[in-house]
Order: sequence, then C-alpha cells, then structure tokens
Amino acid sequence: LFFWNIFVKLGGRDGNGGDSGQRPSIVVAICGMILYNTYCFVFDHVCKEDLRMELTIIHYLVICPLVFLAGFMDAIAGGGGLISLPAYMLSGVPVHLALGTNKLSAVFGASISAWRYTKKGYTPGKISLFCVGVALLGSSLGAQLALRLDDRYFKLIMLVLLPITAFYVLKEKAFDDTKPPLPERKTILICMAISLGVGVYDGFYGPGSGTFLLILLTSFAHLKLRNANGVAKIINWATNVAAVSVYIFSGNVYFPLGIIAGLFNIMGSYLGTVCFEKGGAKIVKPTMIAVVVLFFIKVITEQGIFG
Repeated sequence: LFFWNIFVKLGGRDGNGGDSGQRPSIVVAICGMILYNTYCFVFDHVCKEDLRMELTIIHYLVICPLVFLAGFMDAIAGGGGLISLPAYMLSGVPVHLALGTNKLSAVFGASISAWRYTKKGYTPGKISLFCVGVALLGSSLGAQLALRLDDRYFKLIMLVLLPITAFYVLKEKAFDDTKPPLPERKTILICMAISLGVGVYDGFYGPGSGTFLLILLTSFAHLKLRNANGVAKIINWATNVAAVSVYIFSGNVYFPLGIIAGLFNIMGSYLGTVCFEKGGAKIVKPTMIAVVVLFFIKVITEQGIFG
C-alpha cells in the first residue's frame, strides 16, 4: 500500500488515468499476496539455518524502542541508522545479521515517511524520479567500492566534514526558504549529482546519508526545506530497498525481528513527519545537530583517536 501510494502520487494518476485519490483494492490485494509469498519463499529457501537465532523478550525490549526513536529522528532530519544499528548489536545480534535486519526495519519507516511526504505534496515528481535512478546507481557503485576499499578512508573524511556540517547547521540562515529557485533543468541536474554522490556514500558506508541529502538539496539545489526532505525520503526509500534486497538474497535478514521492529519504526516515522510538518526548521536544526554529534562520536570511537 505504501509503494502504491508513492507511485500514484508521483504520477498524479491512478491505474485507469483518473484522480490519484482512488486506491484500487485489487492492486493492494495482489501486492499483499506477492509480499506474503515472497516472505515464505525467502524464509524457507534463502535464509541460512544458522541465522534462525533464538530470540528472547530482551532482544525486543532493547531493539524496538530504539528503532522507534530512530524512525522518529530519521523522518525529521535523517541519521536514524546511528541509533537503530547499534541497538541490534547491543542486544547481541551478530553483525552481518544486524546489518540486514536493520535495513529491513528501515524500509518500513522509509516507506511511511516517503508516503506521507508524497501525500502532502512535498516530493516533486520529476525531480524525485530522476534522483531515485541515479541514487540506485550510486548505491551500487558504493557497494562495489566497499568490497575493494577500507571504510577507514570515508571515516577520516567524515572527521573533517562533520564539524563543517555542524557549523553550517548552526548558521542563522541555514535552511532558508527565501533562496530564489533555480531553472528546472539546472535544479534536476544538481539534484541528480547530489543523489549520485550521496548514493555512493550510502552504498559504501551509510550513516547520516539522509542528513547530508537534506543539507545539500537545500544549499545547492535551492529546494525548499519541505521539498528537500520529501525528495531525501524518496531517495532513502529506494536505496534501502536496493540494500535490503541484497541482504535478503545473501541470507542475512531475520524476518520476525525485522518486521516487528519495522512496525515500531513506522510509528516513529509517522510521528516524526507530523512533528516536521508543525515545526519545520525549528525542529530540524536541533535534531540535525544531535545527529552530527552522535555521528562524530561514532567515527572518533571507531578510529580509536582517544585510545
């Protein structure tokens, strides 16, 4: 239903050429059947036996509230992965399984955010479609780079970029909606370049990609904050779907945990979009600063700068 609404709103039409307000029940039913049968096939034939770990109530008590918080933060300013992925690892889920299951739960939240922003008219159709295409390409390239390069290089770059990012966000005119719009063709080209670059980063390393998209789209493409957030959510949804597909078919997703955590992610994302609609830049700035600080601490810790 989320995917159908997104494409209906982007196209502005339903399957019969009428108004996009209609939601053909047959399509929803077919999508449900496909998803259910895909789940049965994947769980029975793709998931590795050793990944069917024994879960306890502790896993859910640790992971689900933090995934809810991650969805809330991600819907406002990105950076939810900085909370959700450590939550899986903190509860004792193996790293490779944590990565895949985290992506599955993130798809749930990304879907509701993309759907709600699209429903509100914050996702320009032409820009979003072009950006999704190049973001998927960038994400694939980034994943290939990740197989050949050490992510230490990206982390070192982040140590320089994150303080600059914090300085920009704290500026009085950050996310200023009064910037004159650029010509449509130039806007699309700039958004595509941003999507390609962030897509490569997302495929290679990932954390904070939604935050970087929001900053770059408002600064260089002169998108209004609401439209920038809408486009960013569409791009994040697409890259998450691509990533989780890889994890599923490599057998690195635990579905029961990912689906339940995903429901919490949906609730957090929904509340986050509501808060964004009411608060705008006033709520984005402090949330984004929190994301940058968390990210900076994470990178410093991983690099072992303070021993």
